[in-house]
Amino acid sequence: MIPCFRTVEPLEYYRRFLKENCRPDGRELGEFRTTTVNIGSISTADGSALVKLGNTTVICGIKAEFAAPPTDAPDKGYVVPNVDLPPLCSSRFRSGPPGEEAQVASQFIADVIENSQIIQKEDLCISPGKLSWVLYCDIICLDYDGNILDACTFALLAALKNVQLPEVTINEETALAEVNLKKKSYLNIRTHPVATSFAVFDDTLLIVDPTGEEEHLATGTLTVVMDEEGKLCCLHKPGGSGLTGAKLQDCMSRAVTRHKEVKKLMDEVIKSMKPK
Repeated sequence: MIPCFRTVEPLEYYRRFLKENCRPDGRELGEFRTTTVNIGSISTADGSALVKLGNTTVICGIKAEFAAPPTDAPDKGYVVPNVDLPPLCSSRFRSGPPGEEAQVASQFIADVIENSQIIQKEDLCISPGKLSWVLYCDIICLDYDGNILDACTFALLAALKNVQLPEVTINEETALAEVNLKKKSYLNIRTHPVATSFAVFDDTLLIVDPTGEEEHLATGTLTVVMDEEGKLCCLHKPGGSGLTGAKLQDCMSRAVTRHKEVKKLMDEVIKSMKPK
C-alpha cells in the first residue's frame, strides 16, 4: 500500500514525513548523505577524483596541455570546465549535445572557479605572451540522484589538489618548450570552495542535500558556495520559491559547517595517500 501511495501522491507522501522532521530515507531535514572521495582514480589524467554523495556519483579528470596565452591577458593560463550528464547516469538525460541542466552545471562550475579564485590564472603562465597551461576539467556524472552541483564542486576541488605539472622552460635558441617530467609540482590552490545545496518544500521548509526525487517535488532549490574563511563565493538560485533574509542566513551558516566537514574529509584522504 505504501509504495502505491508514494507513486500516486509523492508530494503528500513526503509531507507526512516532513511533518515529523524526517525524510523517507531516514535522514533528518538538515542531514547530508554519506560522502566519500577517492583521489587519483584515473591514472591517465594529470589529476582526478571520484566523489559519491549518497547514490550520486561524479568523477572529475583533469588534463593539462600547452596553449598560447590570451592576447588580452598574456600572463595568464586557462581553466576550462565541462560537466557531462550522459544517459548512463539517469534515464532523464538523452544522448547528443549537452542539455540545459548540463550547461547550467558547467556555467556554475566556471563561476565558482572565477569567483573563488581557487587558482590564480597567472600561476598557469609558463612564459608571458608565449606559452601557458590550459587545464581541461571534465566532470562526468556516473549515477544521478540529485544534488549534482555539490558533487561536481567537490570532485573538481579534489582533482585540482591532485594535479602535478612538470617543470617547463623555453629554450632561447630554439624557442621550443622543454619539459622536465622528473620535476613536478602541485598546483597552488589558493581557496577551497565547497557547495551546499538546499531544497525548499511548500515555500517554507528547507532540507539539505536533496535527492533527485526531492528536487523534483521541491518548490525551489538553492546552492551556496563558501570558502574556508566563510566568504560567499557563489549563490545559485534558479527561480522557484523566494527565501527570507533569515532563511538565507540560515543556509549560509549551514554551508560554513558543511565546508569544515568536506575539507576535513578531503584532507584525511590526501594525508592517507602520502608515503609515510
